[in-house]
Amino acid sequence: MSIIGVGIDVAEIERFATSLERTPGMAERLFLESELLLGSGERRGVASLAARFAAKEALAKALGAPGGLRWTDAEVYVEESGQPRLRVTGTVAARAAVLGVRSWHVSLSHDAGVASAVVIAEG
Repeated sequence: MSIIGVGIDVAEIERFATSLERTPGMAERLFLESELLLGSGERRGVASLAARFAAKEALAKALGAPGGLRWTDAEVYVEESGQPRLRVTGTVAARAAVLGVRSWHVSLSHDAGVASAVVIAEG
């Protein structure tokens, strides 16, 4: 296996929250319902959503930042162990296949008003 791409992104949490408030439907355009809700059915907090947004931006960078990727073709989910993972479909899966990506590594964080993510594409 070799590294095909690496992406990193940060999102200012307050700015992201303001964007969500100002733009109705933005959250639904960026995230799948499974990303918007916690396992309990409660709505996920804005810091967590900002980290997921950063992961999607980092994912695009790891793929070479091509145009035409759909936000909802990348899902950030958490395994029972608490480890974040990526599931790709559609436009994102197609680009990953062209590059030979076979697995993903993702790390999320949020602290001091900033959410961040790193994505590594491996093939």
